[in-house]
Amino acid sequence: MIHSILADRATRLFLVLGGFFVANALLAEMIGVKLFQLESVFGLEKADFTLLGQKNLSFVLSVGVLPWPIVFILTDVVNDYYGVRGVRFLTLLTAALIAFAFVVMYFAIGMPPADFWVSMNADQGIPDMQSAFAGVIGQGMNIILGSLSAFVIGQLVDAFSFRAIKRVTGDRRIWLRATGSTLISQLIDSVVVTYVAFWLMRDDFSFARCTAMVLTAYAYKFAVAVLSTPFIYLVHAGVERYLGRERAAAMRASALRTTEA
Repeated sequence: MIHSILADRATRLFLVLGGFFVANALLAEMIGVKLFQLESVFGLEKADFTLLGQKNLSFVLSVGVLPWPIVFILTDVVNDYYGVRGVRFLTLLTAALIAFAFVVMYFAIGMPPADFWVSMNADQGIPDMQSAFAGVIGQGMNIILGSLSAFVIGQLVDAFSFRAIKRVTGDRRIWLRATGSTLISQLIDSVVVTYVAFWLMRDDFSFARCTAMVLTAYAYKFAVAVLSTPFIYLVHAGVERYLGRERAAAMRASALRTTEA
């Protein structure tokens, strides 16, 4: 039985897409604690602008944004061939695994460290390995709640907006349903993660400051979503070649007909 299931190309494709989906989402959460200066990546001077009365703003982003374009491309591909049910299944599974990972990391940080391990890398500029481990692996509860909430809501918004656009355009204009749904969901994602993590759960972030953070982050995500459009066509071409045109067309039609229930 299991051999016949794994021999089916559509099943294997879902497992591969789902594996990369989960892995990239988990990686984004794990590495998200680090911030980077976007301008420095391109060798540009640090931006210094005012937005909504908030001065000295620049493009400081979490490195967690780097794997997210892959997640959203995979979301659109899964939606195209497996429907909203496929996206919803992967989204809820990934959210549960991220929550599980944070629980494991919480207990890992709480485990009493070996005495020699704490100072074993002092000659490399890390005098306290336990503090370094907790600082890098541990994240505040506000960040965890904001990130998980944004992930689930953003993914579901992406899935339903993708389907709504596809119902109008049919199989035509992949760029419109893929990039359009991503632009909508990324705006929702930016709003949810920022307001939940900082405005609702902290006293030192004003609404204006959070809004400025949302607009700055979304400007980056907007540009990345547009630039990622050619890759969506490349992935679709690979899927079509792997499944065969007739099987792929049948799966797309079935995904569009399937109810969301």
